[in-house]
Amino acid sequence: MKNHNVFAGAFVDRSGHRREDPDWLARNIRSPDARFAPVWNDKCLIVGDPPCVALLPHSKVDPLLAPDESVFLGMFNDRPAFAFDVDCTDAPFPDDGQFHDLRYLGSVLPDDQANLVAHAVALINWHRLQRFCGLCSAPTCAVSGGNTRRCSNDDCNEHIFPRVDPAIIVLVSDGERCLLGRQASWPEGRYSTIAGFVEPGESLEDAVRREVDEETNIDVGAVHYHSSQPWPFPSSLMLGFTAEAISRDIQLKDGELEDAQWFTRKELRSGFPKLPFRLSIARRLVDGWLDNT
Repeated sequence: MKNHNVFAGAFVDRSGHRREDPDWLARNIRSPDARFAPVWNDKCLIVGDPPCVALLPHSKVDPLLAPDESVFLGMFNDRPAFAFDVDCTDAPFPDDGQFHDLRYLGSVLPDDQANLVAHAVALINWHRLQRFCGLCSAPTCAVSGGNTRRCSNDDCNEHIFPRVDPAIIVLVSDGERCLLGRQASWPEGRYSTIAGFVEPGESLEDAVRREVDEETNIDVGAVHYHSSQPWPFPSSLMLGFTAEAISRDIQLKDGELEDAQWFTRKELRSGFPKLPFRLSIARRLVDGWLDNT
């Protein structure tokens, strides 16, 4: 089994010190070695069979590139890698590949490229939502290689940093059974682990216990950290746990779920319920429990 989840893995040398070197950034954004990942409608460009991310040279992207709004992702395969937002009706670069969303890309790209495009889409989405200062309403501009925005009002000068929303996701078991639920909007027969956002002033362990109780009425005892997964839809970080149930009676308390049930390993291996998609940390939690016989 991989030691990291889809979209995770330290494949990009983020080179944080380069973000604060405007001369280096200006020189390298125009370098023949630089490569650019265009993001269009939250999608990234891929090409080939098997698919790989299409990273374009400066000469190809220059007509659509706003250098002050380009995002320095880091060094990727020993080249400076940048992302930039393309705001147009029709898909750009039709001769260079096709645009696809992250859920598809996470299932077909090599691990290092999936990590790169998740990073790109997350930052581009954040930039779109931070065009104006939340304190004084003045326009903001990208600084630090696109990894920060700054208010253009000198009297304010607020610095805005990328947002990450922590969410817990947990595989609860009583030893022989695990607890899975389903939302009404999901495909028929699909069940998954319990998940929810961490609230202000709340520890991760407290969030696990609260979410499980609110959604299913199950009390949880011991909570164990498993792994994490960047989930840029648009800005979540999924923090995965396993937990031990100390009660058994399911009640749907907060209306988040349409159904919740206890399932044995035999039932999960039978084909019902349908399990979470393989690119998700939810599926990794379920598979880990299935393998722990």
